[in-house]
Amino acid sequence: MSTVSIIIPVKPGGYVAACQHLKKVMSDDPRYEIILAEGSAPSQQRNRAAREAVGDILYFLDDDSLIVPENLDCCCEAMSDPAVAVVGGPSLTPDEDSWLQQLFGQALASKFGSGAVNNRYRSFGQTRKTTDKELILCNLAVRRSVFIDLKGFNECLYPNEENEFMERVTSAGYSLLHVPSMLVFRSQRNTLKAFIRQMFNYGRGRGQQTLITRSYSVTSFIPLFFVAYLFLSLVYIKNLILLSPLVIYICAASVFSLSVLQRTGRLYSLLLLGIYPLMHIVNGVGLLCGLLSGKPDQVQDSSIRIRIIKRLGESFPE
Repeated sequence: MSTVSIIIPVKPGGYVAACQHLKKVMSDDPRYEIILAEGSAPSQQRNRAAREAVGDILYFLDDDSLIVPENLDCCCEAMSDPAVAVVGGPSLTPDEDSWLQQLFGQALASKFGSGAVNNRYRSFGQTRKTTDKELILCNLAVRRSVFIDLKGFNECLYPNEENEFMERVTSAGYSLLHVPSMLVFRSQRNTLKAFIRQMFNYGRGRGQQTLITRSYSVTSFIPLFFVAYLFLSLVYIKNLILLSPLVIYICAASVFSLSVLQRTGRLYSLLLLGIYPLMHIVNGVGLLCGLLSGKPDQVQDSSIRIRIIKRLGESFPE
């Protein structure tokens, strides 16, 4: 029977909803332990916790990731194939989230909004071999032996440390699996400002990852191309031929917004017509900033504290 070390990085003194949820839904399962890593450098916190873990599988959650009980079975079954080193599933928006958070969730789960990474935010299809584009760190299981052999996450990166790590995993000859039924529920940002910051950081992280790996993905650079195109359109605003792609973009955004409205019946879905270009522009600007900033330095956090909340073979403590 495989064992699982659940690793959750948290800010010092922060509330850990993921931990409380685990106690509620699967407190007596002896297969897993819970390790909290308190600090302010998430990549370093996860690596430090992984060194303390004793489970066969490292299951990385965020402090607000609410899992379904079947996830441990998904991890263990997938890892029964020695060629598989990483297993993950989507992060879904809870029904209890506000209409604004639901709107952000719709944008992220949309093919037009997020492109190749949209399956991180929706449960779609069957279990399949995949790439890092479909996997997300708030719901990611890694074979511990592989994680240790590959020296864990690059502590210079945050976010996108999992993407860089998974590139090394596939280069080492291992497979990644996406399991749509391996769910976590995680609330979206609750303000437009926070959502903009999130999109910017995703772009910045992708830019810094590119500098480190020297791996260039054309699809990842589409938001940057979009920003460059908009700049040229403003400079040559009277050039009707140059403006034609913008008209096509607006039409496509309208079609996708209407399709979400038709599927959900929620009128606020029409606001996607503004959210789509906003997230693309902000992500593109973040990508440019990440590329211009140069390779990031490693963050050193000497205050990291490891706490083992539940040990293998034991029930959840009262």
